Amino acid sequence: MTLDFDSEDLPTNTSRNEHFQNVVNRAVNRRGFLFKTGVGAAAVAFLSAGLAGCGGGGGDADPTPVPPAADPDLLGFTGIAIGTDDSVHVAPGYTASVLAPWGTPLFSTGAGSTWAGDASEDAAAQARQMGDNHDGIHYFALAGRSDEGLLVMNHEYTNPQYLFTDGVVNSLDDANKDLNAHGVSVVHIRRTAGVWNIVLDSTYNRRITGDTPMQLTGAAAGHALLQTTADATGTVALGTLNNCGNGFTPWGTYLTCEENFNQYFGTTNTAVPGMTRNANQLRYGLSSAGTSRKYEQYHDRFDWQKEPNEANRFGWIVEIDPFDPASMPKKRTSLGRIKHENAAYAIAADGRVVVYMGDDQANDYIYKFVTAGHYIEGDTANNRDLLDTGTLYVAKFNAGAVANDMMGTGEWMPMTTANPALAAYATQAEILVNTRLAADAMGATPMDRPEWVAVHPQTQEVYVTLTNNSGRSTTDDANPRAANVYGQIIRWRETGGDPTALTFEWDLFVLAGNPTIAQANPLNKGSANVTSDNTFNSPDGLGFDRDGRLWIQTDGNYSNTGNYANQGNNQMLCADPRTKEIRRFFVGPVECEVTGLTFTPDSKTLFINIQHPGEGGNSHWPEGGAALPRSATVVITKDDGGVIGT
Repeated sequence: MTLDFDSEDLPTNTSRNEHFQNVVNRAVNRRGFLFKTGVGAAAVAFLSAGLAGCGGGGGDADPTPVPPAADPDLLGFTGIAIGTDDSVHVAPGYTASVLAPWGTPLFSTGAGSTWAGDASEDAAAQARQMGDNHDGIHYFALAGRSDEGLLVMNHEYTNPQYLFTDGVVNSLDDANKDLNAHGVSVVHIRRTAGVWNIVLDSTYNRRITGDTPMQLTGAAAGHALLQTTADATGTVALGTLNNCGNGFTPWGTYLTCEENFNQYFGTTNTAVPGMTRNANQLRYGLSSAGTSRKYEQYHDRFDWQKEPNEANRFGWIVEIDPFDPASMPKKRTSLGRIKHENAAYAIAADGRVVVYMGDDQANDYIYKFVTAGHYIEGDTANNRDLLDTGTLYVAKFNAGAVANDMMGTGEWMPMTTANPALAAYATQAEILVNTRLAADAMGATPMDRPEWVAVHPQTQEVYVTLTNNSGRSTTDDANPRAANVYGQIIRWRETGGDPTALTFEWDLFVLAGNPTIAQANPLNKGSANVTSDNTFNSPDGLGFDRDGRLWIQTDGNYSNTGNYANQGNNQMLCADPRTKEIRRFFVGPVECEVTGLTFTPDSKTLFINIQHPGEGGNSHWPEGGAALPRSATVVITKDDGGVIGT
């Protein structure tokens, strides 16, 4: 049964909050969940019992769980108003500063050792500077320190209007510069006298780009579908592109997630007879003609007519060892080939590692991977290749499990050759290269753009942002709104508290919306924990801190008009999972996305990223004046030196 009801379905004397209270009451009667009052409406005490094991990913929860904060009120800061100007705003008592904007040199001599600020750098310079459009980020402490570590972040894509003096790719060097502005930066940083700076010339400093050699590992490595003219073995790919969110592992590596890789593949010859896109190329969205980036004009590998398998070498999760600059990144094919948003892990009681992932496209799916091997703390040899062997699953959210109470059950369906629904695939490698097509055949539940996943550090409940889906026409319990322009966050608890379980129960943590304007569909006002003080759209980035605060970042419509009136620029909010209360903590500059989050081990420094400020041409953040807008990391500290969020 769907939840897509119109206003006439509500009694005339029933307010929105009263309706949601009725929903809650039905859930109590039918499911036996415990509830507690919070923020004007009852809320599920979804986190009422601790579960075995530990979790992480999505944000920056410490791999070793710590007790929840002693103060029952997790949200110790004052929420702030929206912002619409070209600056950042943070809660009172906190300070935000800028670190490592796009183009910042990592080395004091040689190519890229200076930043001209006029887009005149060439490809060689860009290969030794911070990449563009910072996204997923993680802080790896050196010797456990909170004042020195490696900041690792990926760079999703580029803004050619700022990357090039003429705003377009017009040469081989332009194409290579664009490739070099993608990828990952590993940056040694240190805090001195309260100020964070890059340690220039550190042996840890490293740029991984769209042209860096990478090893293909796991069940699909070496298969014919991954073989190309340049790599007949199907085991060494060049580069990583369009990395969005990220993850990390308990054994100290960084996971970067290839998302919209399709936009880099086109063809220079649209008139070749019989050269049409196959089912895989269509399902993943490869262009039937040229691309705006024009890589296919300068590198044959990006022309799918000339190299039909090159695109199959993208869409994976890539594991990087930040502590070993000489190590080769590894594309872990056993985790499936989709438009990965991020990766968040949990550890089962028996030591198996579970990685949760979303495929960021409207009407695509949620996945998890369960390792065959077992994590052993401190055993590098045992842990280093755990992600190569295991089972990939896709989620089905059962319809009508509990009518109209925003709760339900679900199951994990194995994506293996033993599954009768996948009889068309002869090998596991074929399933993995065609992950989306295989999930289609299995009847997985199409979701409203699954983005970041986060695992609660104590209980292992899993949260996923479903950012929006304006094209949805058919609703279901987990995706209750047609033409969903606001998005929602769904969460689930695995059966028995076991991350490897094959069934789960879920609820909707929040329906984003706008209660400040008239809405024909009452669900578009949002759930009861959305108010005029915290209204937002398009939740995207997501992560827990060590005390269990849920940090929510947005990448949505910042027009501040129409459906989005009174919502302002993109922002970061913080939620208490126990009460469902949400407060606005931070607001970004004009035309940006707020994304990525990571903490130092003491939780007293928070790093987030500002991506594509001024993508519409109306920002000069962070330098102001006539300077080029630059993606950058923002460092947030509490003025009294305390823990972030308190």
